[in-house]
Formats: sequence, C-alpha cells, structure tokens
Amino acid sequence: MKENLIIANHNHSGLIGGVLSMSSFQSYFGLDTKTASQRADLSGNIVSVLQAGCFFGALSTDYLSSRFGRKPSLLASGVIYLIGSLIQSIAGIGSSQDTGLSVLYFSRFLGGWGVGMVSALVPSYVSECTPRSIRGRCTGLMQLANNIGIMHSFWINYGSQRDITPGEMQWRIPFILQMIPGILFLLTVCFQPESPRWLVEHGKEEAAAKALAFVGRTSPEDGDILRTIEEIKASFVGKEDPPLLKQFLAMGESRVIALRCFIPSLVMFFQQWTGTNAINYFSPQIFASLGISGETSGLFATGREDNVAKVVSVGLVLIFAVESLGRKKCLIIGGLGQAAMMLWIGGYSGIHRSTDIVPASYVSIIAVYFYAVFYCVGWGPLPWVIAAEVAPNHLRTASLAIAIGINWLFSFIISKLTPIMLNNMTYGTFLLFGFCCVVMTLWAYFLLPETKGYALEEIRYLFENDVILRALVDAPCGRIFIGSRCPVSVGELRSKVEGTEKIPAKTPVSIDSRD
Repeated sequence: MKENLIIANHNHSGLIGGVLSMSSFQSYFGLDTKTASQRADLSGNIVSVLQAGCFFGALSTDYLSSRFGRKPSLLASGVIYLIGSLIQSIAGIGSSQDTGLSVLYFSRFLGGWGVGMVSALVPSYVSECTPRSIRGRCTGLMQLANNIGIMHSFWINYGSQRDITPGEMQWRIPFILQMIPGILFLLTVCFQPESPRWLVEHGKEEAAAKALAFVGRTSPEDGDILRTIEEIKASFVGKEDPPLLKQFLAMGESRVIALRCFIPSLVMFFQQWTGTNAINYFSPQIFASLGISGETSGLFATGREDNVAKVVSVGLVLIFAVESLGRKKCLIIGGLGQAAMMLWIGGYSGIHRSTDIVPASYVSIIAVYFYAVFYCVGWGPLPWVIAAEVAPNHLRTASLAIAIGINWLFSFIISKLTPIMLNNMTYGTFLLFGFCCVVMTLWAYFLLPETKGYALEEIRYLFENDVILRALVDAPCGRIFIGSRCPVSVGELRSKVEGTEKIPAKTPVSIDSRD
C-alpha cells in the first residue's frame, strides 16, 4: 500500500517532461518569449528544484522517523506531497508570470520534500515489517511502483495533449491527477501497523508483538513472535534511541558498523552512475545521435513500449528472481547487461560518426531498450532492497536517509552533467557509463555477500569477518578464486558473539515460519 505514494512520486517526476513541452504551459509562464538558452535554463530549474527538495526531504527522515515513528512520518510525507501538488496545480492563478513561476518552484520543492521523505522511509519500513522469505520482493516493489508511476505519467501527458484543448487545463489536469495516488496512500497507511522494530526500540513490546502478528496472520502470544521480539531487543542492547548526532558518530564505532552504513550509500551512488537518468532525460538527443530524429525520435524517446517493458521486467524479477536467484546474482546479471549495452552504443557511435541509418543503427536502438530491461533486472530494484537490509537496526533510518540523499544528489548532478558530456565527449559518455557498470558489477561479485534468507538481526554476521571469502562463495563460479575454503558460518559467529547457542541460526522466527 505504500507503493501508492511511490507511484504518485514518479508521476510527479515523470509528468514534468511532458508538461514542459506543452505550448500552453510555455505560453502561460512566458517560456515561449525567452531565448533558447534562457528557456533551457528555466526548464532545467523547474525539473531540478524537485530533486533539491528530494535531497533535503530524505535527510530529514532520520530525525522524524526516529523520534515519531515510521508510520507518522509516512503520513507526514503524504501530506507534504499533497500540499505541494495542490499548490502546483493552482500555480499562477491571479498572479504575474514571474510570481506564478516562483510559486511553481516552491510547490515543486515542497512536493519533492515529500518525495524524498517517502523514498527514504519506505525501504526501511517495508524491510522491518516483512518476513525474510519475501523481504526482497516486497522492498523491490518500490522500483516497480517507480516504473508504474512513470508509465502513468506518459499516458496522462499523452491524453492531455491529444484530447484537451490547448489552454490552462491542458497542463493543470496532469498536476491535479498526480494527487490521486497520494490520497489513496494516506487512506491506506492509516490501517498499517507501526514498524515492530521501532516499537521495540521505544519499549513498546506489546504493540510490536501485535504488529508482527498482524503481518504474520497469527497471535501476539505465538512462540515465534515472542522469540522475534527477544531477538530484536538483543540487537538494540546498549544502543537505545541515540540522539541524531550520536547516530552519525556511531556509524564509525567499528569496522563492521562502518561498512554496513557505507554500503547503502554506495549502492545508491552506483545506481545513478549506471546512466539510467541520462537515458531517461536525454533519450531524444541519444536517438538523434544514432540517426533517428524529428518525430521519429520523439516516438522512440517517449517509449510507450519501453515503459510497459520496464514494468513487466521488474514484476518478473520480483516474482521469480530476487528470492530464488538472490540479490547478488541479479545485480551481476543486470550490471553485465547494462555494461554490454552501453559499451555497444558508445563503440558504435564512435565508429559510425554520421547520422545516416545503417543496419547497426537499429541494433543500437534495440540496445537502448535492452539497457532499460537489464536495469530493471538488477540495479533498478535491488539497491533499495540491499540498502534496507544491510543497514544496522539502530542506525537504519540514519544510514538510509544519507543513502537516499546521495541518490537524489547524484540524480541532480548527472542530469546536469549529461548534456555537457554529450556535447563534449559524445560517444565517450556511453563508454564512461559502460565502464561504471563494469566496476559496480565487479564490486557486487567480489565484495557483496548474499543477504537472501537471513533475518535482519542475522545480517550483521555476514560482515563480521571473511567478507570477501563469503562474497565469493555466493558468487557464480566463485570457487575458481577460493578453491575449497569456506567462511565461518553465521551460526558459529552468532554463538561466538552472543556467547550462547540458545537461538540456533536456522530457527524460524515469527512471520517467516508461515511463508
């Protein structure tokens, strides 16, 4: 149900490109009277002010969700988003063009604040509430909702341009419609429980048991529920509700904690450097460089089929791959596929400098679409899953706030750098992103242990020692590098750290035993 607002968020992000191209919008805010460079700057500002709001919204979630809880913070994010969307839909009424444009900037920044909050809150909330057997699938639904939102935004823009007479309502209606998923979000989240881990952290164990029972469809007195409560309590011993500054300082309290807090930011950084936003934002220029221009370029760039393919791809990965193949293999497959597609596009563009269409041009066009599919296999949905799983329980909101802030920051940076790189580096832009995909795939292969099948409280042991050895055991053909060596098992590490074997490593816990 949290995905309602994620869909709304990406309606918010995806709608603006189509709205900016509407002559009625440009005329209303005076963009059509500006020079080409001025219009480009204003359009860039209208787009990027949302990302600025997202950045600050993500950073604000640590304090809010730690102090007031995940559920109240989610509700607050929905209210902020709706207020921003409402102001956006009435921007310019009864005011001058300059004032209307300023109101539009403010409303998009405010809406972006809500977007940033929910993008940081949802992975944490979902991972803390769901059973380990479907945790990756549920957390990855965020990326599916992203793609559904973008697909909706295309069809809303398409219908507005085709069926609504040019005028104010042509561009106001898309802004109004983006509020519907936000309203549904607020209505549905009211019936969801608070995070059981947040409740335990704040001494509300009875409420935590009820929350676990609600998700697991069982009784709060169930033995597995009580065992889970004890495990969560143990993970917070000596770490109860630290102040905001202490949370950030605590990220460096040990090598293991530092690594687990660093990985969420790293995977979000990697996600942006796959080049996905370069493809999303500047596909018309990319298709033009491949010899497809004019109306044909616009048709390819809008990607009706591409958007549907992304939704289907993410859905299939979440249903069949993320819990069976695991996070690590999906990242490797997706990264290799993206690298191959980017390197092909860059190599072809470097060799074939003219805009004449040859048979290989169509291969490059297909490569753009396959790139999007491979992104949906790995580096689209999985960073959200891994970031939420790897972060320590007592520092999850802080580390995720930083990670999502970095995601939005580099989304902004890459959206600004891409046109400059396309102009100065041309085909080198694609080679750079292809090289980045290779680097992140190697990192996933050699340095990332598989988290599938472990409770959140057990994941800490994956990083206690032998991290590279454990990562290679989980990697395809990893035995080539390590032979018959094996890392210390999670069960042994757990017994050593806790000084007890009262809770076997494979004991089913709470809701997991019923999946």
